[in-house]
Amino acid sequence: MSNYQDGQASFGFRTVKAGDKARLVRGVFDSVASRYDLMNDLMSGGVHRIWKSVLIDRIGPQPGETLLDVAGGTGDVAAAFLARADERPRADEKPPANATLCDINYEMLKAGERRADMAQYAGRLRRVTGDAERLPFPGRSADAYTIAFGIRNVTDIDAALSEAFRILKPGGRFFCLEFSHPITEGLQKIYDAYSFNVIPWLGEQVADDRASYQYLVESIRKFPGQEAFAARIRKAGFARVKYENLTGGVAAIHSGWRI
Repeated sequence: MSNYQDGQASFGFRTVKAGDKARLVRGVFDSVASRYDLMNDLMSGGVHRIWKSVLIDRIGPQPGETLLDVAGGTGDVAAAFLARADERPRADEKPPANATLCDINYEMLKAGERRADMAQYAGRLRRVTGDAERLPFPGRSADAYTIAFGIRNVTDIDAALSEAFRILKPGGRFFCLEFSHPITEGLQKIYDAYSFNVIPWLGEQVADDRASYQYLVESIRKFPGQEAFAARIRKAGFARVKYENLTGGVAAIHSGWRI
């Protein structure tokens, strides 16, 4: 399954011109930025925090490392990376870890900048408006690349994966946390019933925006399955590619190494 073919792209269940998708996605996140973190907690019952904690466990941040967090929104993954690295023993000559938060949506970056808990990382957490398909950074400049719940919103996923490979240093690691496909039919039915009925309703009640959350639910269903996405990561050049299902495949962590 591809979200980009013959000049067309999926926008939820709609097919749109590929050149229009980025604008449509920006519109979604412009609309939800101010309530994004609250809605994540409500929609998942806080489970997204557990998934992101597992992601940080798998990265194993260390002092001196550089993270590029793409489609990073308000910055919770980047902040958690820095916090975990700060817990590690650091040799005197080793600088602290640092992170760059890159998102195509300026309003999401501004929403993160307003978070009080981000102030402690001033000088170590840089925010840059940029496109995952055309990253405004030199090659071989990051030790780790993360993209959490963002790659399904990208117009050309394969271009974004190629950029992830380009940006990593040899030995660098790629991590993608994304909604995926439940591994049992029963769980899929429960998940469908919840996501199609409850999530758009929450979006309407809390963010006054049902349509954006309807798109987000639909975009999950259009995303490739675990094996298909892993194959695309390998095609981009990554080695030791694997995935780990979370909550029965409701989400999954995909990872690979640039060798």
